[in-house]
Amino acid sequence: MQSTYRVTLGALGGIAAAALAANVQAQDIELPGTVVWSAYPTGTSGYAQSVAIGSILQNEYGTNLRVIPGRNDVSRLSPLRSGRVNFSAGGSEAVYAQEGMLNFGEVNWGPQPLRIAMWNISDGCSFTMATGADAGIETAADLEGKRVTWVQGAPSLNNATRALLSYADLTWDDVERVDVGGYGASIEAVIENRADAVGGSCNSAPFLRIESSPRGLRFVTFPHDDQDAIDRVRARLPWYVPHVATDGPTIDPDEGIEVFTSPYPMLATRDEEDADLVYNMVKAMHRHYDQYKDNAPGAIGWAMDRQGLEEAFVPYHEGAIRYFEEIGVWTDAAQENQENNLKRQEVLMAAWERYIEDAPTDRDAFQEGWMTARFEALQEHDLVPIAESW
Repeated sequence: MQSTYRVTLGALGGIAAAALAANVQAQDIELPGTVVWSAYPTGTSGYAQSVAIGSILQNEYGTNLRVIPGRNDVSRLSPLRSGRVNFSAGGSEAVYAQEGMLNFGEVNWGPQPLRIAMWNISDGCSFTMATGADAGIETAADLEGKRVTWVQGAPSLNNATRALLSYADLTWDDVERVDVGGYGASIEAVIENRADAVGGSCNSAPFLRIESSPRGLRFVTFPHDDQDAIDRVRARLPWYVPHVATDGPTIDPDEGIEVFTSPYPMLATRDEEDADLVYNMVKAMHRHYDQYKDNAPGAIGWAMDRQGLEEAFVPYHEGAIRYFEEIGVWTDAAQENQENNLKRQEVLMAAWERYIEDAPTDRDAFQEGWMTARFEALQEHDLVPIAESW
């Protein structure tokens, strides 16, 4: 009896010690009761990852992560700009907002001083072309004359499609454009045989619906041995890189397919967001990575060794940098890249302020004039202008 009692005390002591250690660990991360993210709509991999991370924050810190889905680029970034959300888990729209391009070249937007907290490079890809298997499309050149979805209010998606078309020296004029009201509607258009091809991330959950439909699913391949084709894509999207995707419907994980990728989701925030909040969010996401990495498609891509600290096209937030320095991953090259990105934002915002002083009131003339002014300002400072950005 005495022996049993001692063992029980020992076990209880071990449990108490473990609980104390967990409490001490939790205490060095301080998060508010509620944090708010915007994200792509429900059903997307970005939304699913946000929910998976939110579950961990709730369990570990009692923090409620509210995820607000946005159908398009502006609806995800508008609440960030106004301070109604703390972070936006989106894609290339963060870059376009920084650049003052597409929908963000409007008079009520202009270049935004966004910052990155973390990003995701998954085993799938951020954006490629998926097609109905019965459409006879295998290569980018095969897209000529085919029906390709154009998502209203989502210029980042449409511009990415344009860039991938350029791999085969095609433009939107070389395909049949099918206008749809949102990302979900673009999937429906392919399933219902109103379109042949749609853009999205390789492991996007809605692609499973195309795969299981009578049409079936096939991904377009973008071979990496054609350097001229790669250069055409990257001239339009310099933050995209050649990538072998091993995750997604129909993809053989042992062989993969040659595509392009960029960060998705890219966890963006405002330059003025509280540094302690950003620091603790990044710390929590890194510390608990193993607990959520398998809980949503593509979540494995949040790993610390996949953060492009030396190649980012948008500056990191000071709170994130504080944590990266703390764990020893922030390098001199990362700092140099950070300074170049900060300079880019300064050049863009200064060019915008000069331009709006005497800008035309006609919407089309305003955008055309701004794209020219933007292009000239970047060239003047030997910064990448992004080809055909006007």
